[in-house]
Amino acid sequence: MVALNDYLYNGDTVLKIIRNYSSDLRKSAIETGNSMDLFHCNFLLQLEEILEHNDFLTSQSQRLKEFYKFMAVNYPFLAFTFKGRIKSLIRAEEKFNGYIVEMVYDHYKKHKEYPDPVEVKKRIRYFRDLIAYRIVIALPKCHIENDAERRAKEQEYLYEIAASLPDFLEQRGFSAELSAGDVSDRLSPDVKMYFRDYIQHPSYGYQSLHITLFDNETRSYVEVQLRTKEMDDFAEIGPANHLGYEKRQMQDRTRRESIPEGECLYFDESYKRGVLLQNLELSKVDVNMFSAANNNLINDGCGLYRGRLILPYEHLSRFQNDIID
Repeated sequence: MVALNDYLYNGDTVLKIIRNYSSDLRKSAIETGNSMDLFHCNFLLQLEEILEHNDFLTSQSQRLKEFYKFMAVNYPFLAFTFKGRIKSLIRAEEKFNGYIVEMVYDHYKKHKEYPDPVEVKKRIRYFRDLIAYRIVIALPKCHIENDAERRAKEQEYLYEIAASLPDFLEQRGFSAELSAGDVSDRLSPDVKMYFRDYIQHPSYGYQSLHITLFDNETRSYVEVQLRTKEMDDFAEIGPANHLGYEKRQMQDRTRRESIPEGECLYFDESYKRGVLLQNLELSKVDVNMFSAANNNLINDGCGLYRGRLILPYEHLSRFQNDIID
């Protein structure tokens, strides 16, 4: 079985790792007749193209910067940041294999048979968050001292900003994707069908508004997340931090006690790849522009383990002494 872990110890660049892994995966897929591995190669190609071609990311981030300017004019009293990132190679690989494991497991548990590979491919055909942007807002304490009142006001502004996002970006080449799920009435009816509302329905305490858009100019999907600073702290350095979230996800996805080994090739391989990545010791990895003292102390300059930053834009509140009505 070909696995990403086999390519992380030669001092290669991330791009060379993707190319070598994808090439060997394609050869193996042809030899074994595993069409899911061919599908896997095409997924890696998507990531490689994003990492290679920075021109379209510059165009994309500049158009998103227009929304940053819109917020700076209309919400000068708020402090906020815009950040963009490309999903890291390891996270992308974990997610791809995790989706396969999760889908096959759930289908087998319910129907006692394995889903057709075509069905699996349809379900995971497009990854919507290989490119993601995050908007984090905060209302300075000097405006409203009471924590509960300030928190309520921040959320009010967050939903208001979210409501203006789809139409603003559609005028600049983006198309909002329809979503599903129960969304707060604080979002206007004409946009609520585009959002996933983890504020009204938190996941492990994680709170955020998510929207997926298709960038018609660069022909790529992007995800935009909107949070308050308190929500972002909880997600990044609190109990809902991404590392803890990924660990819980991997635990859920790597259940295989009810699926006999050897009966479903693409399940077995995806499961093994996920476990290998879960047990990876980053301090032993030799990848160009990456180093780690352990699995927590990491200096990632290439997007192997942590997402590559596309941009940050930062805006500090201009009117520290103005009271908000």
